[in-house]
Amino acid sequence: MAQRKRTINRKKGKGRGRRPLVGLLLTVLLIVVAFYLLEQLREKVTLPPPAPEQASERSKLPPRPGTPAVQQRVTSALPAAPPARTRQKSTGPGSLAIIIDDMGSSVDEARTLLAIGQPVTFSIIPGLPKARAVAEAAQARGGEVMLHLPMQPKDYPQRRLEDNGLLLAASDAELNQRIDQYLREVPFAVGANNHMGSGFTESSEKMRTVLTALKGRGFFYVDSMTTARSVGYSLARQLGMEAATRNVFLDNVQEVRAIRDQLEKAAELARKKGSAIAIGHPHPATLQALAAAMPQLARDGITFVYASEVVR
Repeated sequence: MAQRKRTINRKKGKGRGRRPLVGLLLTVLLIVVAFYLLEQLREKVTLPPPAPEQASERSKLPPRPGTPAVQQRVTSALPAAPPARTRQKSTGPGSLAIIIDDMGSSVDEARTLLAIGQPVTFSIIPGLPKARAVAEAAQARGGEVMLHLPMQPKDYPQRRLEDNGLLLAASDAELNQRIDQYLREVPFAVGANNHMGSGFTESSEKMRTVLTALKGRGFFYVDSMTTARSVGYSLARQLGMEAATRNVFLDNVQEVRAIRDQLEKAAELARKKGSAIAIGHPHPATLQALAAAMPQLARDGITFVYASEVVR
């Protein structure tokens, strides 16, 4: 009886030894089948290659031979100009004068503008630290200089005005003295326009004093039209001066795309009317937009001229 029990136990032990082996073989077989199926699927499905990265272009201001290292840093720091908006391109003749106001703080700004290679008129605020140097830089390159006359705005004194500005409370003698001082600080000037002046340019009495002084020096006058009620242009014409009004402000929005759109608007006016005047300021975005757009507009038929060439 005992012998029979030992025989039965040995048979049970043999059964238990086979079961793990069978399970291992089944696992290996399933893995092999899975790898086979994955390989078949990979051969049938092909993924498209990744799209190549598009190279970006960075437009730079044209270099100026002999420009100091500091100017190279100013130029390279300017933001890249985004492409102009896609629209119907206009071509044709027209004369466009670009006046850059508020000049006189930096000679580097003047050099950057001169490097564009198109006529740009510098309107210099007397009293700024580099006013004379900017005027001399323009003169050396055959450029044109204007006085940017600081005049009282309507919200003065809440709104800051240069200490040497022309005030409504000033006497005729004081106004003439200040204009004489301006001419000593900004040599080579041949014309003038107003800096601010929404209050001053509405006064026929005060504008007559200033314009008479300018006429006596052979100046022309461009009314910046900082107020719709300005008497500057009409009074200058009454006095027999050559005069004009600003047609477009370029950089009320200081973004390259917006400035290029305004420049295109000015070019369209020049084509329709024969000539136009656009006024901007030496902001980095303005310098970048002008450097990118002016050469192309010139190729499309626009003739860039100095302000003195469009006054009448």
